[in-house]
Amino acid sequence: MLVLYLANSALDSPVAAWSRYDGTGAIRHQAGGDEEPPYATGLAALQDGWRLIQASPLIDHNSGDEFRTGYFKYEFFFEKLVQVEDEDHE
Repeated sequence: MLVLYLANSALDSPVAAWSRYDGTGAIRHQAGGDEEPPYATGLAALQDGWRLIQASPLIDHNSGDEFRTGYFKYEFFFEKLVQVEDEDHE
């Protein structure tokens, strides 16, 4: 799974933060372990074969919210299916 937090709701906007989860165990990532995001935009992830499965809803923001810290508002979940060889059945 790949979670990209974008600068705004457009898939071609820059990635502000990200998280990766590898269910195959082939790649291990630690939070904050990468200096650069895996993709510059959500669109770049789609072009590399990731499937968009969820996007954050668009919510009106109150005046002054642009100065609040907290959750990232533009969260997109991607998935990519990969073939995994079963070592027990080779």
